[in-house]
Amino acid sequence: MAPGDRTQFDSVMAEHGGMLVRFAASFERNRHAREDLVQDIMLAVWQALPAFRGESSLKTYVIGVAHRRCASHVMRAVAQPQHEELDEEWADEQPGPETLARLNQQQQRLLAALRQLPVGQRQLVLLALEGMRYEEIAQLLGISVNNVGVRLNRAKAALKERLEER
Repeated sequence: MAPGDRTQFDSVMAEHGGMLVRFAASFERNRHAREDLVQDIMLAVWQALPAFRGESSLKTYVIGVAHRRCASHVMRAVAQPQHEELDEEWADEQPGPETLARLNQQQQRLLAALRQLPVGQRQLVLLALEGMRYEEIAQLLGISVNNVGVRLNRAKAALKERLEER
């Protein structure tokens, strides 16, 4: 992609933007901070796309950029602990039909449990949920395909354990 190619960037965001938002949501609960993180990820993708050489799929490349940005976000948050205010999403939540409420509760439980996982395990689960093949995950993380399977099984077990605690 040529530097500044807005059409190609728009195409990438149309195809992978939702995935990037979900990826950011797994790292940041606060709505405003999450929106900032998504913007940071999109800027990083914009800056990184000209360097894409096609050695992996575009999806793998974009997730790699997002992962590095989220990892930086987590490292900054750990280095500078902040006192979180009440999550506005909970305060603004409007009651809906019973089914939607139940599904929302399940989704919140899953996200909370996912956020409790160590970053490496969280990343593996997210990449698998995004439909990436073990080979793509291995390439992205620089580990063997077998190691992806082992680590993913451990991550799923840890996630299941956290969900059962709730």
